[in-house]
Amino acid sequence: MTAHNGVGGNARTEVSNADRTPRGATSRPASVEPYLAGCAWPPGQGAAYPRADPKDFSRLPIDTWGTATIPVGVRLEFTGEARAVQIAYRTRTADLGYRGDGAGTFFAAYQGENFITHADAMFGEGMAMLDLTAADPALPITVYLPEGMKPEIVSLRATQGELHPAPRQPRWICYGDSIAEGWTASEPALSWPAITGRRHHLDVVNLGYAGAARGEIASAEQIAALPTPAVISVNHGTNCWTRIPHSATMMMAGMDAFLRVLREGHPEVPIVVCSPVLRPDAEQTPNKLGATLEDLREAIEDVVHSRRDRGDRNLHLLPGAPVLKPTHLPDGIHPDDTGHRTMAEAFGTPIATHANRTQG
Repeated sequence: MTAHNGVGGNARTEVSNADRTPRGATSRPASVEPYLAGCAWPPGQGAAYPRADPKDFSRLPIDTWGTATIPVGVRLEFTGEARAVQIAYRTRTADLGYRGDGAGTFFAAYQGENFITHADAMFGEGMAMLDLTAADPALPITVYLPEGMKPEIVSLRATQGELHPAPRQPRWICYGDSIAEGWTASEPALSWPAITGRRHHLDVVNLGYAGAARGEIASAEQIAALPTPAVISVNHGTNCWTRIPHSATMMMAGMDAFLRVLREGHPEVPIVVCSPVLRPDAEQTPNKLGATLEDLREAIEDVVHSRRDRGDRNLHLLPGAPVLKPTHLPDGIHPDDTGHRTMAEAFGTPIATHANRTQG
């Protein structure tokens, strides 16, 4: 199987020895690589699909690196007329933590908004068979991984037909917290970044770090060092209210520095800042440093306005306060499936518009 010849058309289910690695090892088989999307860095530090630079992991807060080892948003994308695809894999954990089953327990195939099929994942080594007879052979197929189980793809093989890597799409770097990571969508494919990526044909690289993402400069430097994307979005703030309390002054200085580093690395790329969405318990409640979430949101938005006034016309603001309602937040913090769809419209559509302008 190569990127040029596609996945072969026989129905065998065994995994080739060339693609096997010892249990516990981290691998990115060359035969699978052309089909992977949503990956910005090579494997390292025990993570097959790291969502931060593994060569620079020691400068990140431990909570950021911990969630960066979960392959959120990493997926397989291919075209072809195969009747089915067999995916050999290994998973590293069955502990899905606070996110529960929404972290992903199965492989799910989509074409745009249309769900095609799924196959449950198991702990350890396994083989997932996805029946593609209901798929439109003229359209690319996206397969989302059981990301909470920390899967590694060993091989994929077509049945009665061939598969080919899907064309590469404009890249979107999506930096944020647990809401960007997809909490509490019922499956990885239904997070607002995933929905946006499918709708608007973007290669979303999900840098949503649950419980973290406080605008650390190390993260900004890692994003700034990546190849030039079509668009960057920045949507964090709630963890600056509670987990590591920030004052409004700290929030302003941190956001300004974060955007400065991004802009130095990507001078012409559109950067879209989405200020924090509704969090009822935090809106009017001061944290240990006296700042409410409203204060932090205002600080973020003031920074964007100030930088635009100083000449950064490729910097854009999407206010988050009016996007969601309390009914969208089953745990009071994270959106449900309806909330994620709402965010995909309110945030994702303008982000895609800015991305497409750079490609035009």
